[in-house]
Amino acid sequence: MHSPPADLAVNILWKDPVVPQHRFRNAEVLPVAVPLHATLGKEDGSKSETFQAAEPAKSPVPVIKAKAATLMSSIMIKQSQENLQRFEHHAGLTDAGYSPHKGLSAEETRFHRLGDGTLPKLRMPSGDLKEDRLTSAQSTPGCTPPVTPSATPNVTPCASPYTSPAVSRRSWFQLKPASFIGAPEQNCPNSSAEMGGNEGGDRWSFFGTRSVVQKSPTDPGSETSTGIFAYLNYRVPRTRKEIFETLVKGLQRLEYRGYDSAGIAVDCSNKKNTDDNNNNNICLIKKTGKVKALEEELHKKDSVDLDEELYTHFGIAHTRWATHGEPSPLNSHPHRSDKDNEFVVIHNGIITNYKELKKYLIAKGYEFESETDTEVIPKLIKYVYDNRENDSVTFSMLVERVIQQLEGAFALVFKSRHFPNEAVCTRRGSPLLIGVRSEQELSTEHIPVQYNSGHLKEGIHEKNSHNKPDCSDALRPVGDDVAVEYYFASDASAIIEHTNKVLYLEDDDIAAVTAGQLSIHRINRQAGEDPIRAIQTLQMEIQQIMKGNYDAFMQKEIFEQPESVVNTMRGRIFFDNNKVVLGGLKDHLKEIKRCRRLIMIGCGTSFHAAVATRQILEELTELPVMVELASDFLDRNTPVFRDDVCFFISQSGETADTLMALRYCKERGALTVGITNTVGSSICRETVCGVHVNAGPEIGVASTKAYTSQFVSLIMFGLMVSEDRLSLQKRREEIIGGLRVLHEHINKVLSLDDKIKTIANELYQQRSLLVMGRGFHYATCLEGALKIKEITYMHSEGILAGELKHGPLALIDKHMPVIMIIMRDACYIKCQNALQQVTARSGRPIIICCQDDPEVAKNAYQTIELPHTVDCLQGILSVIPLQLMSFHLAVLRGYDVDCPRNLAKSVTVE
Repeated sequence: MHSPPADLAVNILWKDPVVPQHRFRNAEVLPVAVPLHATLGKEDGSKSETFQAAEPAKSPVPVIKAKAATLMSSIMIKQSQENLQRFEHHAGLTDAGYSPHKGLSAEETRFHRLGDGTLPKLRMPSGDLKEDRLTSAQSTPGCTPPVTPSATPNVTPCASPYTSPAVSRRSWFQLKPASFIGAPEQNCPNSSAEMGGNEGGDRWSFFGTRSVVQKSPTDPGSETSTGIFAYLNYRVPRTRKEIFETLVKGLQRLEYRGYDSAGIAVDCSNKKNTDDNNNNNICLIKKTGKVKALEEELHKKDSVDLDEELYTHFGIAHTRWATHGEPSPLNSHPHRSDKDNEFVVIHNGIITNYKELKKYLIAKGYEFESETDTEVIPKLIKYVYDNRENDSVTFSMLVERVIQQLEGAFALVFKSRHFPNEAVCTRRGSPLLIGVRSEQELSTEHIPVQYNSGHLKEGIHEKNSHNKPDCSDALRPVGDDVAVEYYFASDASAIIEHTNKVLYLEDDDIAAVTAGQLSIHRINRQAGEDPIRAIQTLQMEIQQIMKGNYDAFMQKEIFEQPESVVNTMRGRIFFDNNKVVLGGLKDHLKEIKRCRRLIMIGCGTSFHAAVATRQILEELTELPVMVELASDFLDRNTPVFRDDVCFFISQSGETADTLMALRYCKERGALTVGITNTVGSSICRETVCGVHVNAGPEIGVASTKAYTSQFVSLIMFGLMVSEDRLSLQKRREEIIGGLRVLHEHINKVLSLDDKIKTIANELYQQRSLLVMGRGFHYATCLEGALKIKEITYMHSEGILAGELKHGPLALIDKHMPVIMIIMRDACYIKCQNALQQVTARSGRPIIICCQDDPEVAKNAYQTIELPHTVDCLQGILSVIPLQLMSFHLAVLRGYDVDCPRNLAKSVTVE
């Protein structure tokens, strides 16, 4: 495998990245060298003879394209039958009387090993090879050897317009033909989600970065943003009651993500738990409703011995939040392979091809009991287990084969009675991390990734080092005492109270714990990926994820904003010399200044943060700024160019639409910048550079302090870019001065909580609410209306005051509550005009305004007076009353503030 070019080197933690020189695209590059004398004319002004004689060479591209098309067609026709059937026969997955010279029946469905030794592909009932759909997080398949006429009989392309809908026919034939035919390299480096930085655009990617498999419009949906927690105690004696308490506590830490049911899987107490016991029965306990209901159900189980001490044990737990299928024990996780619970699995994400897999497994006699897509996974692993070539196939090898058949996004944790006290987990597109706790020193802080040998030996897949318990690369305690505990979770908040040593898995990593040793492997190694997974130390503290003296996490986070905005600025703004330094961006500053435009991409609250700062960014950078909703950005196939700079804003760093937009822009060579609140998140790893907003853990589903910290981060970016603009120095000083006292102003706004609660008492029985403003405060209207929708379930709408006469004015009467934001800024007079329109129609506006503004107050039904600050920072102050308003309305209406219905904290699927 060739190494990536030096200009692709980048640090995934947004520090000290190398600026690729090919990004400076303004210089004109001639395709061929032209002799100097050919460009000179004669003394009389006519062109030289050499120049006149020179004729443009005919391009060989059309001929090469035609040859490539013919060649690919013949390859696919020949290989799709002969090679696949031959290797199915060698793999031992065919009937005894199978002949490699006979074609497969159109009705027969089976697994196949490919000729290059990769894992099985599924042949669908139609007899066609399962299409090789490339998902956003799936590993890029290895590239083929160069196609030459002599090599044709033995070539199986890794991707083509016929096997992958992610690569269109048009883009396929627009590839550089010289790179495809007669190229000397045997392997071509592909872009991958794990590269964590610039992938070089079309200089580096042979088949182009992968497209995202879009969810079918008829797909009923899946569990989104669910909670995964699992606990393995190896040679650490724990009673079953203690294990239950650990699992339940982990789920409670994940409750903020949203869920409708919960479940756990543990070893049953009717069998003694020993390391060599292959008859461990697995007990499933699932309950709809809150985790508390599950906890009560656990203590009702008479068959469960809570006092039994387990020397080694592995238990898994899950909270389900579904978009289809009623909340029920059958639809809850963990899901099982059969009535004997031979394999059980918990899953976060969506399986987009579950219908095809389900149809296939039903034809094989497997019975399904739920409506979810997840159930195909345990059924599929049992099918692979039942058809294994011999007993040397390990648990992780089974999982490896299963995930090759899955399309979509997932984080998975597996447990099996056939592999007692072993844990296997994997992820693609959904977050998953592993916590490690041991009294002894660990053998290593950097776990080498092991790679599959990828070939067959006498029809049997060779055993790899990652499947050996004594592997020297595995993580384990040092010394005689090998006791160790592992925690698996979709969020660090579930692990932090047990350990601060965590390992973040990358897409398509498979982590296995066998005999207390943790190893990580991948099927193939891709160019540019990091071959090491480092143990990281979490800086989070347990107190940060506790409510303290507050009634709800959202309330706590609103009142933490004076501190969170200071943390966002700490070490970045030097108030003594008005200098702003964002360490993750400083090495890319020249490139950003030379870009064509800035594109800000986000969803929900993150999108509103971009809208709120667009005007000041345009003013400070003197660049056009586009603000895009990630889903709409993808739907339009928006043109993106190599000299664009794209910002991807997400609190969690895992938002699915934003991640897909990020990969879309990386394909087109744009510089990608992340703005996230989560260190180690997918956006953090996959962007070239970025800014951590450092707002601290945000547990409430409705984002509050992350919004204001994103707001401040983007303001700081504009200040850094404009540092050398003499004409903007006065403006910069004004903004930096406002940032210096921002936390004091926020404290003053928070002191108005009692008054805002009084206003909420008058509004909570209303069915609709309008929030109106313009200029810097239009984003505040959108964000305030969103908060009210999210947690109070009232209809609310953010309206641009300039559009009042274009429709919204028809809604205004004495019964319609209206909140207006009118501050002393450039739009003050225009907003007063809108106020006159509202009062003329018997409207009773509640006005958020500056202190000591009698002109506005005399026309208001109620006023909320705020401290006056710089116009571009006023939106931070004006959004806080709306956050408090939404909180009090939700409490008065009797709703759960932190876990609103139908919503989740981090939307990790489309």
